[in-house]
Amino acid sequence: MAKEVFSRFDAADYLKTNEDIAAFLDAAMEEGGDDPEYIAVVLGTIARARNMSQLARDTGLSREGLSRALSGNGNPTMATLMKVAKALDLKIQVVPAPSAGAASSAPEHRAAS
Repeated sequence: MAKEVFSRFDAADYLKTNEDIAAFLDAAMEEGGDDPEYIAVVLGTIARARNMSQLARDTGLSREGLSRALSGNGNPTMATLMKVAKALDLKIQVVPAPSAGAASSAPEHRAAS
């Protein structure tokens, strides 16, 4: 029986366009948006896809500092996240979160009789 060989998977290899990156980040925010470490790792994946050295130059941060901030052990500041988003041509947008009671708390409209 032949031994199976698997290649290393890196999501950064599949992030080719701004649309790919936006969809990846959107899915990550949906999945783990409450976990800052998870989002930092996702941003680190995006940074690797876009060339970490170039992103460091574009943000004015050192490559090592950026890499550390966007690792699971990093704790990037909001200023760092904003610089990274701008350098990646991404816009950070806040939208209302869906809540379980939103549909049931909506006022009912009935015709007057």
